[in-house]
Amino acid sequence: MMAGVKDEDRFETDATRYGEYLESPEGRLRTDLTFGNLQEFLPTPPAARALSALDLGGGTGAAAIRLARLGIDVTLLDSSRAMLDLAQRAIAAAGVGHKITVKRSDAARLADSFPARSFDIILCHNVLEFVDDPTAALRGARRLMRNSSAIVSVLVRHQAGEVLKAALLLADLASAEQNLTADWGQESLYGGKVRLFTPEALDVMLKDASLTIAARRGVRVIADYLPPQISRSEEYDRIFTLERKLGERREFFGVARYMQALARAATAGSEGNP
Repeated sequence: MMAGVKDEDRFETDATRYGEYLESPEGRLRTDLTFGNLQEFLPTPPAARALSALDLGGGTGAAAIRLARLGIDVTLLDSSRAMLDLAQRAIAAAGVGHKITVKRSDAARLADSFPARSFDIILCHNVLEFVDDPTAALRGARRLMRNSSAIVSVLVRHQAGEVLKAALLLADLASAEQNLTADWGQESLYGGKVRLFTPEALDVMLKDASLTIAARRGVRVIADYLPPQISRSEEYDRIFTLERKLGERREFFGVARYMQALARAATAGSEGNP
């Protein structure tokens, strides 16, 4: 994860908690859905080299390892030394160390970290929630996109999801109403702040960063609200399949817990709103 707001040492002092979350059904579902959506838009590898990817705020290395297993050269960037230690152990265990470079830095210093047009794929998953200037981070990512076929995948916490969580899971109508206009929420894993996004705000940030949206996907549309008689572990495959179908539909994108945007560098005449 990337540091940005004041309390981001949570990722340094207790990184293992995040790794454990990624192994839970909720964490797996977020990762699996996001990666499945990304795979639909991966560029075609050129004949002379492997695709190159940058995983911003790559944390424990889960996404980087998946990309490496597809033959992609990956640079994993994170500001937390503890997260990177976990990532390096996971990378070694997966046997893909030759495909992944681990680098300690953050999204605010992208211009100093890499030459322009370095990557075919950029992952920006649950990073904008924590950086001081999300639009600046997106502009930095845009600068690193190699060409018009390069893709950036952005995943952010959806404001509407916080409304539904408060109402349906916590039975807290006051918080649900407050979350309708809240810019920040409380994330449950560490208890720190997390920036919330609306579809309109995300669209504006991407456009300001000269990025054109190729597709929008909702992530975890209904999984968080399923009744307890449905086992998240035993029914995982069925939940995943249903979530994939729901996430592609615009009406369900509007209520998902997370929003994913797949975007390319804007060109003349691009509208950014497919």
